[in-house]
Amino acid sequence: MRKIILRGNKVILRPIKVSDANRFVKWLSSPDVNKYTTRKPVSLKEEIKWIKSLSENKDEIHLAIDTKDEIHIGSIGLEINKQDKKAGFDIFIGDKSYWGQGYGYEASLLIMNYAFTKLKLHRIYLSVYIYNSRAIKLYKKLGFKIEGRGRESIFYKNKFYDQIFMGVLDKEWENYGILKERKSKTSTIR
Repeated sequence: MRKIILRGNKVILRPIKVSDANRFVKWLSSPDVNKYTTRKPVSLKEEIKWIKSLSENKDEIHLAIDTKDEIHIGSIGLEINKQDKKAGFDIFIGDKSYWGQGYGYEASLLIMNYAFTKLKLHRIYLSVYIYNSRAIKLYKKLGFKIEGRGRESIFYKNKFYDQIFMGVLDKEWENYGILKERKSKTSTIR
């Protein structure tokens, strides 16, 4: 996809680089982090291959989340379906020392505002594990609504967990006033 950089007050969203691979491997090897994502570690070779493949898929946007001080702390992405004007959403803050400080919220605002205003998407959706209460709280704050549940669809540490499906529509995003609030605070470089 095109080169995108989104700037907020706390974060900068920028293209993911091969030099980010070691951090991703470290984060995804931590059980405290990967229980919310892959639920298994990844190798450096796998991560480099994934990063190199990002430029090939024109219907996906995956960006690194950096602090204003240019410290890489996570990633965020959209898997876009142009025909249906929707996108799957994912985010993770891999550096645990930045959890609960608003970095994920601002990163989400930036990419969702981009999706609704620049890409003219109608819907953004996601799935989240029921035990990820912090993420569910964030998604509700962003205007996502629970749309369904995959009962006992996740097997983690010898126990089954539900998976929650959530979505937000462009008109709901506007109604929350988030769109207007963020329009003047974001910038895009292509």
